[in-house]
Amino acid sequence: MTKKRNKLTLGIPKGSLQNKTLEIFKMAGFDFYVSPRSYFPTVDDPELRSILIRAQEMSRYVEEGLLDCGITGEDWILENNSRVTRLAELKYAKRTLQPVRWVIAVREDSKIRTLTDLGGKRIATELVNYTKKYFRQRKIPVEVEFSWGATEVKVKSGLVDAIVELTETGESLRANNLKEIATISESTTRFIANKQALKDPWKKKKMDHLLLLLRGALESRDKVGLKLNVREKDLDRVLDLLPALKEPTVSSLTLKGWVACEVILEEKEVRNLLPLLKENGAQGIIEYPLNKVLY
Repeated sequence: MTKKRNKLTLGIPKGSLQNKTLEIFKMAGFDFYVSPRSYFPTVDDPELRSILIRAQEMSRYVEEGLLDCGITGEDWILENNSRVTRLAELKYAKRTLQPVRWVIAVREDSKIRTLTDLGGKRIATELVNYTKKYFRQRKIPVEVEFSWGATEVKVKSGLVDAIVELTETGESLRANNLKEIATISESTTRFIANKQALKDPWKKKKMDHLLLLLRGALESRDKVGLKLNVREKDLDRVLDLLPALKEPTVSSLTLKGWVACEVILEEKEVRNLLPLLKENGAQGIIEYPLNKVLY
């Protein structure tokens, strides 16, 4: 009889975080296939079972144990007041999983300029609970209503006085002739886990392995490896040029008087560095991409 395989149930955020999350998992070594008609992506790891869940609901399902773990924003953990374990912050990497801000915005021509000016006003947002708490702590009486979407239109048309909206750059708000008057929260992406699932040694170990690979993939973003050969007499000059994460690896070559160097650095530094390395005696320079960087 075939032994039943253990499985870890993982929540993948459906929506704006979905493609970025799957991209990082791919760099970490996991291939997901998402069918347009299914909420259950397939993955090339028989120990994983994945489900697409909106980020807004992820922490609730993880807390209830319907999911062992998942990926969502800190904002939705706070909004749901969820008692989940935050195993890791999937830290900022350029173009991937960037921090986002929840801002208060009003019409460009509005006389509302400060938080105090919002006293007695109506605010629309998807982040209802957190927004209410934010104003309650500042003793500013406001009416907060839930918005299902198209929030910018509501303030532009005068249905509400202000909105609390999610933004990365603020470009969408400016395009709709809205102005920010305050940031009420900044949110980063979190890997969260159910407290009971963490008590299962197998599930805990599986989550640790997942996080190790995900962190390695995030650390590798916008970094490259560089290999080069250099004469021993020129080595110090070359080493002075290399902005290594750690000390560069230096090893002897069979060719007497020569050594090989290997280093990890920011990709944007390479274009200025290569001519200088050549000028200072480096030869056989190879630049290569990275999928993971583990410390």
